[in-house]
Formats: sequence, C-alpha cells, structure tokens
Amino acid sequence: MNKIWLVIQREYLSRVQKKSFIIMTILGPILMAALFIVPVYIATVSDEIKVVGIVDESGFFTDAFENSDKLKFKEMHMDIDEAKESYKKIGYNMVLYIPKPSYTYPKKIIIYSQSEPGMNVERKIRKSINDDLRTMRLKDAGVGDDVISAMKDGVNLTSIKLGENGSEEKRTGTLNFILGTVLSLAIYFFIFFYGTQVMRGVIEEKTSRIIEVIISSLKPFQLMMGKIIGLSMVGLTQFLLWVIITTSIITGAKFAFSDNLAEIEKYQMQKTGQVIDPANQVEVNAQYDKTAEILETVMSIDFKVIIGSFLFYFLFGYLLYGALFAAIGGAVDNDADTQQFILPVTIPLIISIMALQPITNNPDGPVAFWLSIIPLTSPISMMIRIPFGVPWWQLALSMSLLVGGFIFFTWVAGKIYRVGILMYGKKISYKELWKWLRY
Repeated sequence: MNKIWLVIQREYLSRVQKKSFIIMTILGPILMAALFIVPVYIATVSDEIKVVGIVDESGFFTDAFENSDKLKFKEMHMDIDEAKESYKKIGYNMVLYIPKPSYTYPKKIIIYSQSEPGMNVERKIRKSINDDLRTMRLKDAGVGDDVISAMKDGVNLTSIKLGENGSEEKRTGTLNFILGTVLSLAIYFFIFFYGTQVMRGVIEEKTSRIIEVIISSLKPFQLMMGKIIGLSMVGLTQFLLWVIITTSIITGAKFAFSDNLAEIEKYQMQKTGQVIDPANQVEVNAQYDKTAEILETVMSIDFKVIIGSFLFYFLFGYLLYGALFAAIGGAVDNDADTQQFILPVTIPLIISIMALQPITNNPDGPVAFWLSIIPLTSPISMMIRIPFGVPWWQLALSMSLLVGGFIFFTWVAGKIYRVGILMYGKKISYKELWKWLRY
C-alpha cells in the first residue's frame, strides 16, 4: 500500500504542477462564468432603440402595437412609396407595410429596411398582428369581450409525484432534464479526458523504457492503481476548484452588474406590462406566484442524494474506465495502435449519451432501467435518472454492480497490463489479449 501511495503522490504532484493544469483550472471557470455574465452584459449595451414606421392601408392595426423601451411604433400618414423614400430622413429604422385587404383582412405584411430588423422585432410585430387579428375575427363571429379575455388566460401544469406512503412531491421535467444532462455530461467528459491521460502516460513511460526501472521496485498492478487513483485525485481537485472559482466569479459579477440587472428587470416588467401599479397588480402577483412556484420546485430537489450520487458515479465510473484505458496503454506501443481498442471501450459511453433523450422521456422505462444498472453505462445513465427520482433499491443495485464491475474490470485490466507493459515491437490483437488473460 505504501508503494501505491508513492505512485499516487508522484502522479498527482507532477500533474497539478504543470502549466496546462494551472491554465485550464483558471480558464475553465472563466469560460463557464462567461456563459452567465456575457448575455447580461450584451443585453445592457448592445440593444438600441428602434423606431418602426407603420403604413396601415387596412386601418385595422393602428392600435395593435405597444411601445417598449427598445422598440417604438410611429404611424406614417403617407403612401408606401413615399414612406420607403423618406423613412431614413425622418429617423426611422424600418417601415412596416400592411396592404389594403382584397377581401376581409390582410393576408401578409411587409417590413422594408436597409439593415436586418432582428428576430425580436419580427417576433414582436408578428405576435401583435396575430393577437389583434384573432380578436377581430372572434368579434366578427359574435364572441363577447369577456369570453375573448378569458380565452387569453392559460393553464399552469404542475407535476406531483406520489410516494408509496402517500406523500406528494412537486416535480418539473425541464429542471430535471437540465440537471441530469449537465451532471451526466460532466462525468462523460471527465472519464474521456482523464482516462486518455492515463493511457497516454502509460504509453510514454513504456516507449521511453522508464517503466522497466519503475517495476523493478513495485508490482505492475500497484503501478496501474497508483496511476488511476492519482489522476482521479487530479480530476477531483480541478473539478472542485472550478466550482469554487466559478461561484466566486458569478457572485462578484452580480455585485458589479447589480444596477444593470435592476434595469433589465425593470425593462422586462415594463415590456410585459407588469409595472407595479393598481392597474396591473394582478399581473405582478401572477408573476410572483410563478416565481414562488419555481423556487418551491427547486427547494424540493434532494440535493444531498444528487451530490452524493454524483460523487460516487463520478469516482467509480472513472476508476472502472481508467483501468481499461491503462490496460490499452500497456498493450500498445503508440497512439496509432490504440484506435482498435478504444472503440469497444468507449461504445458503452457513447450509447449512454445517445440514450439521453429516451431516458428523460421515460426515466422509469426498461431502457433507462437496464442502462442505469449495467456497470459500463450506469455512471452516465443513472445520473440522468436521479433528478427524476429513482427507487432506493435500484440505486443500491446500480451502485453495488458498479463496484463489482470496477473490481472485475480492474482484475481484467491488471492481467493485460502486467503482461503488455513489457511487450515491445509486436502488433497486439484481440486473440493475443485473450491469451494474456488466460496466463
């Protein structure tokens, strides 16, 4: 055990002291934090106020458009040809042309502009026209104003999971999907990145003949386990640093952009008609109710189970695949020869990622169950299921089989590793590997 600890120390210290590790540890959180900070910054500086001139030959939609802080609508009392020639001189950004209907209502509308209007402008105009047109058609059909107003009210769908003891627990599919996807992808990339590092490290030591000196003082299995555990500690260290640094950057950005965030929130409330005053207090209360519902759903998530399960599958998933990657590195002499062996090892991981959508669509189905039980696919597939809720016996069975799979595949990898680590200049086939397993 003391010799394995020495190998762990060597692998850990040699990796964390590299410039690439330090750069990625700093650069990773910056990139992740940028995903949250950059959209806020862009929203505060990039949007300009756009003025849309309206030429409405139909006379139906003059009052259909509501102004916002970033988009203004102005009626142009002129024909379309004159409007297209003079809108830039007046200071407008574009012209919205609504032709005179040939029968009842216009069939199309046209935007004239030199630059691209933008998706938000097009979406706003299309929604305003369609909403107003729908209301006019309903009135023509004899539908009263109170019925039209009631038709605009939507229905909130709430998912509640019933427990065996009669307990009720709120769930949201979108939040569970995002949480499961992020955690499973983190495990996927961690296994690939650090597993290939184990393989390349073994190949480098083997081709430089350093391995011959190392195994003169310890067993090949001790060397393999020391490398795998050492690199797993490197990965966990980097992951924890990413979490700490990213959280610190985002928290600091919230203070730095606090004024801008307040302005954005105010703009969003004004744009949606949710300014706090007696006229629209109902809309504000509805927004607060929705926010409270989201917070209640987030608080209902059992983060202890999710974090504990993530660390377990994160660690044992890597240890299992790290042993297989180490065996591949010990069996070959260069990176080119690894391709024939990497594909069979990584196919279960690829299947797990390909099954992400089917699992989230039916987290209790047979596909989700078996992929979360089989050790080669369970680290990813089970993490997709856990946010949706997994029976305790399935979680216990999956963890037990993963530990058993780790022991079995480590034994298999150890037999290949101890023979192949001193094999040079020979093309290794699957038939040759089978012989090594039988030694």
